[in-house]
Amino acid sequence: MQHPADVLFAGEKPFPVLPAVDHYAGSEKLMRKALALQHELGAVFDITCDCEDGARAGAEAEHAEMVADIVTGPDNRHARIGARIHDITHSHWQRDLEILVERAGSRLAFLTLPKPRSALDVRTQIAALRTLEAAHRIERPIPVHVLIETHGALHEVWDIAATPGVESLDFGLMDFVSGHHGAIPGAAMTSPGQFTHPLVARAKVEIAAAALANGVVPSHNVTTELKDIELIRNDAERARREFGYLRMWSIHPNQIRPILDAMRPDFTEVEEAADILVGAQDGDWGPIQHRGRLHDRASYRYYWELLLRARATGMTLPDEASLRFFP
Repeated sequence: MQHPADVLFAGEKPFPVLPAVDHYAGSEKLMRKALALQHELGAVFDITCDCEDGARAGAEAEHAEMVADIVTGPDNRHARIGARIHDITHSHWQRDLEILVERAGSRLAFLTLPKPRSALDVRTQIAALRTLEAAHRIERPIPVHVLIETHGALHEVWDIAATPGVESLDFGLMDFVSGHHGAIPGAAMTSPGQFTHPLVARAKVEIAAAALANGVVPSHNVTTELKDIELIRNDAERARREFGYLRMWSIHPNQIRPILDAMRPDFTEVEEAADILVGAQDGDWGPIQHRGRLHDRASYRYYWELLLRARATGMTLPDEASLRFFP
């Protein structure tokens, strides 16, 4: 029997299936704490080691070396650790790349580029990354995540999303609001303002639309709330249901579980997806009827990607679908 991954997207660029949470950690202590939680929960969230805001001035190289040690260390059991380097205007961004690629390039899950001002900035940094990969004989191109947080990046977001090697577009809410010189109130950095202010909502919609149209994962900004679990979950739900984001940043371990809960598909829909895909496979991927409704390849594609997202968030899939599609 033909597998859905081979039938439904033949000849197309596969859409990335990433964990629904991107957890940021700036210090070695917090990185190792995040790793311990990743061991407990599994590979349902990524860890981004921050070489930008996490590094002390003058100690950038030392910090990048420490990150490389963590990425290549024995505690990185799931190979889901990435790193954020300095932005292109900072004097150390190239050295960040050199250290990380030389020391840990074969194990880096991704690299995040902050504050590009244009698509040209993104292409410049990716070209430097590819040169270093070739120099160190790293065969797998390291995926790139791009932070959209400047006016220029938002203006060219469709070009950035279409740039080869880009896997995720991340919205940088705080810098975006700050870049408006007081024209957007500070309340738009928190909820509900971050979802209702027209300029912020426009940015979120444009980023998500550009990402999804180009086969790139849209990743939502952090919530600044650290203790109110319901508020954290509600922010993630709004990001997912109203703005189409499939992934969200976390800056505190308390945020990881509620974001995961909010990003998980409804289990009833997962069960339905499993039934439909099993029936479709039995019918050699031709049209079928399920509970009085017609389904064909268009709906099969939707339900297959729903199953992939469910699995990436740690949901237990129905037995038959699990046996057939994920043996």
